[in-house]
Amino acid sequence: MTTCTHLDQVQDVMPRTHGCEECLKMGDDWIHLRMCLTCGHVGCCDSSKNKHARQHFHSIHHPLVQSIEPGEDWAWCYVDQVILTLS
Repeated sequence: MTTCTHLDQVQDVMPRTHGCEECLKMGDDWIHLRMCLTCGHVGCCDSSKNKHARQHFHSIHHPLVQSIEPGEDWAWCYVDQVILTLS
């Protein structure tokens, strides 16, 4: 079983916006939202056409995102490719 080796980068953050930051600026839509657990950036998921959460990871190198969809309680580590349960 793969484990996440980046938990030391988790900060006490709040979402910086109520939608995908880049999509809001572009006037575009998203499917699901992910919040960076290092800085609070909100980006759209990989199922969204723009994949802004992944773009944030590639440009800023913050490895962990949390789903901020209602009823979802998980995070994803892009580097270790592992889902984390946040209970």
